[in-house]
Amino acid sequence: MDPQQLGFTPQRPVGWLAPLLLLNTGLRALMASLFGAYLDKRELQNALSGDSFTQTGIDGELWLDYVADLGDGFHATYSIAYLLAQPRLEIDGRVLPRGQILLMGGDQVYPLAHGDGYENRTKGPYRAAMPEPPADGPRPTLYALPGNHDWYDGLTAFLRLFARRKDGHIGGWRTQQNRSYFAVELPANWWIFAIDEQFGAYIDDPQLIYFEHAARNLGPDDRIILMTPSPTWVKAAKKPEVYDAVDYFIRTILAPTGAHVRVLVSGDLHHYARYTGEDRELITCGGGGAYLAATHNLPETLTVPPRETLTRSASRSRDYSLVSRFPSAADSRRMSWGVFGRVPMRNPGFAAMLGIIQTLTMLAMSGAAGQGGTLLRLFSIPLVIMSLLIVGGTVLFAQPPSANDAAHSRHWILGLLHGFAQLALAAGGAWVWLRLPFHDWAWPGPPVVAAVLYGPLIAYLSTGLLSLYLLVVSRFDVNVNELFAGQGIEDAKCFLRMHIAADGTLTVHAIGVDKICRKWVADPDGAPHSSWLRPQEPLNPHLIEPPVVIDGPTTRASPGEPDPAATPLTQGHQQTRPDQPRVRAAGSE
Repeated sequence: MDPQQLGFTPQRPVGWLAPLLLLNTGLRALMASLFGAYLDKRELQNALSGDSFTQTGIDGELWLDYVADLGDGFHATYSIAYLLAQPRLEIDGRVLPRGQILLMGGDQVYPLAHGDGYENRTKGPYRAAMPEPPADGPRPTLYALPGNHDWYDGLTAFLRLFARRKDGHIGGWRTQQNRSYFAVELPANWWIFAIDEQFGAYIDDPQLIYFEHAARNLGPDDRIILMTPSPTWVKAAKKPEVYDAVDYFIRTILAPTGAHVRVLVSGDLHHYARYTGEDRELITCGGGGAYLAATHNLPETLTVPPRETLTRSASRSRDYSLVSRFPSAADSRRMSWGVFGRVPMRNPGFAAMLGIIQTLTMLAMSGAAGQGGTLLRLFSIPLVIMSLLIVGGTVLFAQPPSANDAAHSRHWILGLLHGFAQLALAAGGAWVWLRLPFHDWAWPGPPVVAAVLYGPLIAYLSTGLLSLYLLVVSRFDVNVNELFAGQGIEDAKCFLRMHIAADGTLTVHAIGVDKICRKWVADPDGAPHSSWLRPQEPLNPHLIEPPVVIDGPTTRASPGEPDPAATPLTQGHQQTRPDQPRVRAAGSE
């Protein structure tokens, strides 16, 4: 894959434990948290067009795709982009046509938002998947919602890519939105409302005004798919306040119209999970390319909004049950054991850093052992510095929450235990070192031998100790994200393909890919709209669960019955007229 021919440089998966990346991402996250309100461009978007949009579909029907968390390593990102770009997918005996709308649900780039990152990790792979608009049907439209990684530069690069130009496009998909949030009217009284929360903090006034105008067109017969940047309904199980902004939006903007919010969908957590309640589906689908996240730690039931919320006027709390997840809980637990091999392989820089710290600590301990007196040995300056560095680093790595959080002490205790274990490993290394002849050699013999022989071995042992720590503390709901982020598992990806029938039935197909493609073959003789690269071995998408039918007619398909929304393979998919999106002026009735 020559970058000169592709027009972009395919990227390796992000090594999330790389020392410089940890420092850079941590600093940017801190700056965004401290100064995000001053860099918030949502207020400035009030000067942009406040149009909402209309997608009429074909003969009153519409297919739409949803993908999130996509801009990571090339192989995973392009595997999903390739599937999304194909005219149709044959899955489990069903033929599912390509979506006339592509919804990107957040975190379109990793690890940080900037022009080159979007070009190489998002725009390039999707342009290679569908370089030109399809010749046999309408041009699909792309709408994108920013996630926290899109926010790290204050949305500058995001708005340039997705909302700056009237003729904007990413390969064969055209972009239409003018802001980082949008409302789209769909056929059969369905709507998409996509809200932009700045790190889950609040929804700004210009955004609320925009949606108030769009909501004037809603009525009791309308149904809504609400897109959010993060599945706050899941996160609220630990932090009840994180769902407040979504609940406020539903309660003040949507509920007064009488319209029904039937689906909440989000990415951010890199797996598939669906919770179902009496009148609403809560779907997490963050499998567009980023590392896999655990599913075995998901709560079996949720109460949304949480009864613990401090909001006095919160909506009525409803109970939801976890009915599907991908990968399965058993597979997720099995994958967690891969931490011992994948962490050092995916993060060699992190292993090298641990080796350097351990080597310096061992030298400090062996040097202190040669001093007279117990106190002098324990409180030698180099030893104190390295001990504080190790213990402080392990405590910060455990990410203690605020002091008023119920899990505050758990993080501190486990972080300290990890630090003491690393110090014990260094002490064991010093004990062995003092029994070898190298420590008596003349300078600079000991440090050279330590760096060449001791360093690589202790780096492997220290990384193994860290892996053991991650595996154990994940059972206590600590560092679960790091357990999987450190492994960087690229397989087990997912996206949604949804269908709105003329009778108003919404059918959600959750599509999983157990194994991504890592070998590609160029297709220079393909049609202008066909993918530049095709998989050397076929990708095998499958349904994660039976199609989910929402608000269908009186007679609905049971979960195990054939999906009426899917086209039989022998019939094909006839497109009778173009699906030309329309723009609805702000405030129009």
